[in-house]
Amino acid sequence: MDFFNRVETWLTSGSRSLVELSRDMKVALLLAMDAFLCVVSVWIAFSLRLGVWELWSSAVSAVILASLAVWLPIFTIRGFYRSVLRFVGPRTLWGVAVSCLLMSVVLSALFIASPIAGVPRTIGVLQPMVFATLLVISRLFARYVLSDLLSRRGYDGAPKKVLIFGAGSAGRQLAVSLTHEPGMVLHGYIDEDARLAGHHLDGVKVYRNEDLARLVDRLEIDVVLLAIPGMSQQQRKRIVREFSEIPVHVLTLPAISDLVDGSVTVENLREIEITDLLGRNPVPPNQLLLRKTIADRVVMVTGAGGSIGSELCRQLSRLKPAAIILVEMTEHSLYLVESELRKAQQLREIDASTMIHPELANIADRQTVSRLFERWMPDTVFHAAAYKHVPLVEENVIAGLLNNIFGTLNCALHAKRVGVKHFILVSTDKAVRPTNVMGASKRVCELVLQGLAAQEGGTRFAMVRFGNVLGSSGSVVPRFQQQIREGGPVTLTHRDVTRYFMTIPEAAQLVIQAGALAEGGDVFLLDMGKPVRIIDMARTMIHLSGLTVREEDNPGGDIEIREVGLRKGEKLYEELLIGDSAQHTSHPRIMRALEKRLIWHDLMEQLNIMEGALVTGDREQALEALCTLVPEFNGQQAIRSRVA
Repeated sequence: MDFFNRVETWLTSGSRSLVELSRDMKVALLLAMDAFLCVVSVWIAFSLRLGVWELWSSAVSAVILASLAVWLPIFTIRGFYRSVLRFVGPRTLWGVAVSCLLMSVVLSALFIASPIAGVPRTIGVLQPMVFATLLVISRLFARYVLSDLLSRRGYDGAPKKVLIFGAGSAGRQLAVSLTHEPGMVLHGYIDEDARLAGHHLDGVKVYRNEDLARLVDRLEIDVVLLAIPGMSQQQRKRIVREFSEIPVHVLTLPAISDLVDGSVTVENLREIEITDLLGRNPVPPNQLLLRKTIADRVVMVTGAGGSIGSELCRQLSRLKPAAIILVEMTEHSLYLVESELRKAQQLREIDASTMIHPELANIADRQTVSRLFERWMPDTVFHAAAYKHVPLVEENVIAGLLNNIFGTLNCALHAKRVGVKHFILVSTDKAVRPTNVMGASKRVCELVLQGLAAQEGGTRFAMVRFGNVLGSSGSVVPRFQQQIREGGPVTLTHRDVTRYFMTIPEAAQLVIQAGALAEGGDVFLLDMGKPVRIIDMARTMIHLSGLTVREEDNPGGDIEIREVGLRKGEKLYEELLIGDSAQHTSHPRIMRALEKRLIWHDLMEQLNIMEGALVTGDREQALEALCTLVPEFNGQQAIRSRVA
């Protein structure tokens, strides 16, 4: 057994060197090998015909020269040496048979037309037959060494054992692709169809779904490939959760709509994303709602370079607005979003008639905001500009209140003054019974819009309140991914923390549609699904990376989950509704909240006090005003003690 292992190791080393050669060098070596086989086939043919092993004679020499002269043109013209040796398949072998048949015809005709002393006419048939046999054997051996052996042992000598979940057409296509993938060896299929259990597909066994955990352990599986691109989000969620307790690396094919021409290759595989665990089937957008306040209008987006703002810009730009105004205070972020939209316009993903205007501006500056609104006279405004990082706003109260509250106030007042038709605030679930300055500031922003909506005027003010979005700056998911790649620990604030999650594209799409439903002063709530325990998310992400959690019951685990304590102002759980009632709208994932409003006079009185405090740098007085405006603001005593 050791002998065969040593032979395989030697062959693997040699095959690596061959694979790394240039294309011209590979072709030259192949031609030399086939020329040698052509000569050997002549010797074998004479031996079979005459019963005597004769290596050299005038007859043998003549047949060798004739065979070489016929072989090279036929095989070259038929493109035999343009194929990749390690990807040999049935077509290549059929090509060998056809080419050797042509050789037989030419050689037989030659030996009949011009007889050579000592050369039997049957040599014209025997030599191509032997040559074809040698070629087939050499090609199959080459494929074994250059593809199968490398795939089993890997370029680093450590093969990865693979299971494919799904024995349908996608799974079989993926299996074919795996044969050309170094370092990955297929050990079986898993399928939910019990009728397939025990059968073999191309020599590979199909196992029952119920055997998953046992199979992974028994076969020492390294990677599981999900090959069911047509499954729903609910199906994907259920299947992924089955793997979440098994320490095996899971990769998946994207949705069938994302596959190019429906073809499946190893390159299509991606890591399992946390969106696969949400199980939210997308609701097709209402096109009338999407276009109602956007098409042929001037649309302004503040905070255009942020996570939500940039996605709003992407989606809005495809709805054929007359112009889209990108307002952002960070130069680099503004450059990125503008460049992306310009490129999309060049690719005709955005209508050529849509004007794109970047505006580098700070919305906390009244004069700047006035200039922007008077210049562009927008029809619709999506206000996404805000400082949202909870701990940073806790430490930078003055900057946070100036930007979030007075930036919103500036934009809303000027929107009303120039006659903006729709003004939509992107709010947050942290505005509900807030425990931090950021959340309380966003609640004041909501009160500002509700107060303005109660006044006479043509502007419809509305706000959209939702939870965390996956992939946003500061999101927990990319942080966990980075920590897992670095070997841990994965840090979370508290094991009981729960959060709502939504993808950025879905959130932006719903914000646009909610804005079209606005009647004035509306607080819209987005259906966030069920809350997710952050510790469960961390465990799942670790397991799906093929690793185990290091804990008391498993001290030899790979990644530790470490609690670091709640951050300043952080809640254990989030809420979307302040009161007890919410109304359904025409959209299944958008609800309208019925909440109390402040009288505009009382609101402005406290805002004036707060503004004066911010100008003088009196954080304590500013926070006093904040607590007056948002009496449900919890934790204000702790904040006061820090700023006193």
